Amino acid sequence: MLINSFAVFFTACGDGESSETKTNEHSNNISADQTKFIEIEDASSFLPTWSKENVLVYNVIGEPDEMHPTNGIMVYRGEIMGYTQVYLIGTDFQTLTLRPIAVKAMPTISENGKEYTYEVRNDIKFDDGSILSVEDIVYTYKANKCPLTNNPSAKSYLENMLDIVVDKNNPNVFTIIMKEKYIQNISLFNEFPIMQRSFFDPKNVLSKYTFAQFNDKNFKAEGFKDLNDWATEFNSAKYSRDPKFTVGAGPYRMEKWEAGQSITLVKKENHWTKETDKMYYTSFPDKIIFKLNKEPNSQMLEFKAQTFDASTSMSTKTVIELQSDSNFNANYNSRFTDTYNYGYIAMNMKPDGVKNKKLFVDKKVRRAMALLAPLDEMNRIQNKGKNKRVTGPVSFLKQEYNTDLKLIPLDVEAAKKMLDEAGWKDSDGDNIRDKMIDGEKVKMEFMLGYFSTSPEWKELAKMISEQMYKAGVVAILNPLDPSVMVEQASNHNFDMFIASWSGNVFPEDYTQLWHSSSWASKGSNFTGFGNAESDALIDSIKYTLDPSISVPMLKRFQAIVYDEQPYIFMFAGVRRNVIHKRFGNQEMYFERPGVWLSNLRLLSGDGTSMKVSADPN
Repeated sequence: MLINSFAVFFTACGDGESSETKTNEHSNNISADQTKFIEIEDASSFLPTWSKENVLVYNVIGEPDEMHPTNGIMVYRGEIMGYTQVYLIGTDFQTLTLRPIAVKAMPTISENGKEYTYEVRNDIKFDDGSILSVEDIVYTYKANKCPLTNNPSAKSYLENMLDIVVDKNNPNVFTIIMKEKYIQNISLFNEFPIMQRSFFDPKNVLSKYTFAQFNDKNFKAEGFKDLNDWATEFNSAKYSRDPKFTVGAGPYRMEKWEAGQSITLVKKENHWTKETDKMYYTSFPDKIIFKLNKEPNSQMLEFKAQTFDASTSMSTKTVIELQSDSNFNANYNSRFTDTYNYGYIAMNMKPDGVKNKKLFVDKKVRRAMALLAPLDEMNRIQNKGKNKRVTGPVSFLKQEYNTDLKLIPLDVEAAKKMLDEAGWKDSDGDNIRDKMIDGEKVKMEFMLGYFSTSPEWKELAKMISEQMYKAGVVAILNPLDPSVMVEQASNHNFDMFIASWSGNVFPEDYTQLWHSSSWASKGSNFTGFGNAESDALIDSIKYTLDPSISVPMLKRFQAIVYDEQPYIFMFAGVRRNVIHKRFGNQEMYFERPGVWLSNLRLLSGDGTSMKVSADPN
């Protein structure tokens, strides 16, 4: 998901540094308001049990929905593309700022704040040897803005882009023209991989169309045969799964995708990044294998056997149990770090009344559901209390977090009272509340969706269901594959589900998640939240660059979300970082993905600085 927020400046690593950043102590979380990243010293000796194979196996608990360059929203898609693709700009995980990638420098900005001028680098090559050019950049954003491209979740982030104008005197210089000053006029470009025009559009169809046409809501794209032919081909499944077509200018290519098992990336030979030693351009592992394993007991066995090299997604409970094993600690570094992510329980505020009954249209009912969620107990049991509860969609790590909003407690009696007031009572003595709606007696009974990727999701759903039943509410457990859940949520075909959003430090545009237009367009406003005031605030916030003006608006927006209760907000995410000590250059970040895998260097490769030791301690 594309989520950005205000940049927050924290104490750099090394200034007042906690001892936890240099040792293997792991009892407390490390927060982004304490340090910008965690640097871990290389192991001083190479144990005889450590593998010398330069292959990094990374444990994941889910798969991408697809690996298409524009279509798809799952987190692992973007994480993998970080190694296979090149972007206009990217995130510097060490400084929590933006950095240039496909361009020589960050942009020159016009006085009116609407024109951003870049110069493309001349050393980035695609796999066929052709140089990445302005033509590829123009194509990339036209493809994303084309009405026929199947990327509805991404389109709102490019609504402010009017045009790209190439300098008449220098074809390597281009200016991106925006409608308005906008908090994401720069940061949004770290989400769109640059595509090779000659590969994805060999007939150069998109060159016949302008940004103005794609910006025009009255433009009838369906009426142009060549554009429809291009879109049919471009949206096809081969660009999503077939390694021959999932191409990019990054240092790795996808070798194979074994569905339900693993995705293997292999380092390209003689890649253009070979001449640089900067961390974001390194490719030390010969292979990076994203191996799926979501079962805690199996994960622990894999780590004890040292067949996994890294993970950022095991459960807190699993990592804590591993940390009690001295052999694990001898072989791995592990830390807990705060993130900008949060978990939530979404409720359908605008159901059709047929497939999905009108259970949560009243905010009293939604608040009652929040009062029935045993969040503190869930945090204690699932996360060992390490996660912090949140009250809304803004991270507590950011200055705009509304500290006036109080956590909603578990209160079954208060929930019962609110349900009574909303007309939901047990009229027939079956211990399930009901209500007459549109001439039909409707039971307070619904499907509670959750990801099938990990047993932890099921445990959370079970705890919620059991607590709700105490108030005459029946939540039926409904495990779903993430792609299925996203599809159902986008089509508003759900009652309630548990999920999470990823976020980052940069300025955030709340349109895609919270504007009412995003519900109508089947974007990521799954619940149907939004009114005139919240829409106006969202529209203003994204064009207000002055924090003294935008922060009060953001706090008011959070208050509206809190009052309307479209979500039951759960916890801020905690990243569970585990990296094998056989790799050096270890750093752990608060920004996603949390660890930069291609910069992890096999220490056995440096025989001059490593000692082989027989002592495991």
